[in-house]
Parts: sequence; structure tokens; C-alpha cells
Amino acid sequence: MATVPAWLRRAIPDAQSLAGKDVEDVALTAGAAIGALDAVVRRQERWAGAWRRRLALSAAAVTAKQAGRVEDEGALRDAVLLTRPGDFLSVGPAGSMLLAWRRLVGTPAEKLLTEASIGAVLDDLGLRRDDDAVGELADDLRQLSANIGMVGMLTDAFTAAERYGFARAFGCWLADALLAQRLGWAHAVPLLGAEVALGTSVRPRRSAASSVATSIGIDPERGKDLLAAQARAALRAIDLSAELERRADRLLGVAPKLRAKAADLVVGKLLSDDAIVASEQIAGMSDRGLRRLFDRLVELGAVRELSGRPTFRIYGL
Repeated sequence: MATVPAWLRRAIPDAQSLAGKDVEDVALTAGAAIGALDAVVRRQERWAGAWRRRLALSAAAVTAKQAGRVEDEGALRDAVLLTRPGDFLSVGPAGSMLLAWRRLVGTPAEKLLTEASIGAVLDDLGLRRDDDAVGELADDLRQLSANIGMVGMLTDAFTAAERYGFARAFGCWLADALLAQRLGWAHAVPLLGAEVALGTSVRPRRSAASSVATSIGIDPERGKDLLAAQARAALRAIDLSAELERRADRLLGVAPKLRAKAADLVVGKLLSDDAIVASEQIAGMSDRGLRRLFDRLVELGAVRELSGRPTFRIYGL
């Protein structure tokens, strides 16, 4: 089970201590945190899908709040899960924000920064886009991915988004996608989108294709803000992985006791997704049988009912 060394938790600066640190010191701490996260990702656990989807939900909730919306995690989950299959036009603006972050974790990392993918996520986030600008942005991002160091890649992801007039949430999305590509992950892990305290007051003054020295030299405060936020987000993701691993172990431990048909499919879905609605269509299982299975899993302490409602219930790790 993933654990974070106490020294690393102490080393990650908060808003008060950040001012007294150099960019290089914060970069070392962020690198250690990302290294610990990389170890979790490379284990490729069965519950990794649920982990990434849960992180995507947290990022979407922060994105919605910053856009002036009132939907919390529960409302966002409802907007997507209670929509009829194939009818994603009815999820609403906030639900589309969740789809944007689900796109980050559901698309192979090497395909995240294509023009088609960038255009789709901008649509999900409700950002006005121009096809020419999307093409130019994709070109800029290819340069970042290939020719710049990790620190510059992080700061210039936001520079790229702002250069084309896109919102902070899209900069977070880009930074997470670039990190996944640089580290060779199969799928990205949502990190910066859930950082409420991410500093955005300092605006960049150069193009997205600037060098590491240019990015950090001109705007060291922004570099420190982003690095510290990335480190905090990495630790939060590691802590969530440990929590979900305990819950997944419990589910897998009781799975042999389940006699319902297609119970193995239900267990697989619970391990790969944030949550399942009680009316999910699962081959070989009736609605009543699925509800009885969920009741049994809750009784065994293997899953939780997440909605708190007597109807339209939703279940997950």
C-alpha cells in the first residue's frame, strides 16, 4: 500500500512558507512527490480506474465552482450517471465539465493532445474555440512535450492556455496531460484541477514555446505556485490510492462469497469506475438482482451507497 514519507509531507510548502523558498527547492520537493506518485501509477492495480475517475470528479467539482456554478461532486455524479446512455447532450454545463476530466483519464495519454482531443475538451469545458487556434495550440504543445524540461513544461502549459484566451481549468488539464506523456503513463492522473489554492494572479509574458530559463526567470512566483500545487496534488492522489486500495481489497475479499450471476462483472465495474447507478444494465443480471447484490455488498462493508437517497441510488468503493 502506498505511503508517503513524513519528511516529504513536511517538505511541501504551504502558502505561508512558499515565499521563503527558491524555485529550485520547490522543484526538488515536487519531483519527489511525482516520483512517489509514479510508483503508484506503474503498479497498474485493478482499482486504478476507480482511482482516476474519483480524482476526475474532484477536479470537475473545483472547475464547476470556479465557473460560478453550484454543483458539488454528488450533483456532478448524478448529472452523468443518471443520464440515459448515449444522451450526453442532457448532462448540462456542469456535467460536461466532468466529462472533460473523464476524457483526461479515459483517453490513452499519447492521444490526449491531438487537435481532435483538444477541441473536444474545450467544448466540454464550455470554452469558445477557433479551429485555427486549436491547431496552433497543438503545435505549441508538441514543442513543449519534446523540447523542454519538467519545470518549464508545467509553467508553459498554463502559458499556452492563456495565450489563446482559455480558462485556468484548461491549463490544469493540459499540464496533467503533458505530465502523463512525459512520464510514459498509459493514462493521465488528474492533479492540478482539484487545487483550489492554485495561484493565478501572475500572468506570463512570453509565448508557450519559451525555454525553461525564460519561464522561470521571468515569473518565479508562478513557477513556485504551480510546483507546490502539483506536489500537494500528488500527495492527495497517493493518499486516495491507499484508501481505495483498502476498499478494493475488501471487495475482492468478499467477491468469492457472491452467488449472483454476473457478480464478477459488477465487481469489475466497481474497480474501474467512480460509481455505478443501481439501474446499470449488466448482461445476465436483472434490475432486482443488481439491487439485491448491492444491498449484500453494503452489508458486507465492501461498497458504499454514495447518494444518500432512497431511490436512484449510486454505489462505489
